[in-house]
Amino acid sequence: MSRPPDILWIVTTQWRAQAFAFAGDPNLRAPSRTPRLDALAREPGTINFAQAVTPHPFGPFARAAMLTGIPSPENGVRDYYDPLPASSRTIAHALRERGYATAFFGKWHLSKRDPRAPLVGETHARAIVPPGARGGFDFWEGFESGFLLNDPWLHGTRLPEPRQFRGYQGGVLCERALEYFCGRETARENPARAPMFCIVSLETPHPPYDAPAANAVAPNPEQLILPANVPAGSEAESKARRELAGYYAHIEATDTAVGRLIAGARAKNPGALIVFTSAHGDMHGAHGLFRKGWPHEESVRVPLLVNHPTLAPESILSNAAVSLIDLPAMTLSLAEETTRSAFGKNSPGSPRLDFTHALISMPSVVRLPRQCERAWRGVRTPARKLILNEDGSPWLFFDLENDPLEMRNLVGEPSRMNEIAALTPLISG
Repeated sequence: MSRPPDILWIVTTQWRAQAFAFAGDPNLRAPSRTPRLDALAREPGTINFAQAVTPHPFGPFARAAMLTGIPSPENGVRDYYDPLPASSRTIAHALRERGYATAFFGKWHLSKRDPRAPLVGETHARAIVPPGARGGFDFWEGFESGFLLNDPWLHGTRLPEPRQFRGYQGGVLCERALEYFCGRETARENPARAPMFCIVSLETPHPPYDAPAANAVAPNPEQLILPANVPAGSEAESKARRELAGYYAHIEATDTAVGRLIAGARAKNPGALIVFTSAHGDMHGAHGLFRKGWPHEESVRVPLLVNHPTLAPESILSNAAVSLIDLPAMTLSLAEETTRSAFGKNSPGSPRLDFTHALISMPSVVRLPRQCERAWRGVRTPARKLILNEDGSPWLFFDLENDPLEMRNLVGEPSRMNEIAALTPLISG
């Protein structure tokens, strides 16, 4: 067996799967605003999981599931303000047991927070995450939340008190993570050196969308091309245009920061395993809705690019129905076996055997403006999506093959009753 690879997870916030030039977003092409991630998607050894979803389209729930491999609320996070229990076993614990040095940079969003404090601003940005609440990472440097996309406050292992760093948040975090990731001896320089696992957690491209986005210039809102599921001529269309202009600027700025991180990590360590994803997406006016928590494609589908030189001689587009909840098991498999066979037929080494469907849910209502007003649970395949209300009654059923924009809810149609009946037990377990 070859030496375990160094591993780098890059996790953004609110970057929906559709929002890349390589994914066909017309507002990000000609020229591309995502050239570095476009290149990663095309690179030999990259698997692009084009059907990947978040298990829960809201930050704390998704992050808890992604770190533990356990869905909410079973992982202890039922409410938006619930902290990840200090006793939780995360991917950091598992990799430490396998000899890895572990590090975390950036947005945590899983510590105890004051629900009375403003969500945006220094109160949450400067809140101390206690060492015992940092998920078992050897090295930790970040912030709880606060949505300060510029001039972030950081604290942690080498910063006992919050300290403000000037610059674009994504750039600051990527540079500091790169310094850590590349400031140590490589395995080639010192074969006895422990392999590294590092998570870089970015808030962008999360609101406030009108915040400065480094040197990226926002497109003209009136020239944006909107999908047909954004109601034309509505207030939702006007709001979507305004917000998407800033969103695309932050995507471009984040692509630049992430590209520098990937290039720097590769220059120092060509054999690193690199993962790029997002905690959830954003509706941006689709169906007249905004933000996340909704079961629609814009909210639940996320990018998931996994790259390692041994995975394949070319880039691969996979339609496996994977979820971020599978990411810990994928990573552990690749830490133990870096050959292509680790991926099996559908997905990399996860103990989950059936990758024909993925479960999605919102375990509770987050009582913030414009978020989904109900708890729900559902199942998604590349072809179909069924969403149940909290009481188990059908709420939404979409034929994604023929209706990818989810324009027609098929609940109640007699011709679809058998399909709904077949999918329902998957949700109930």
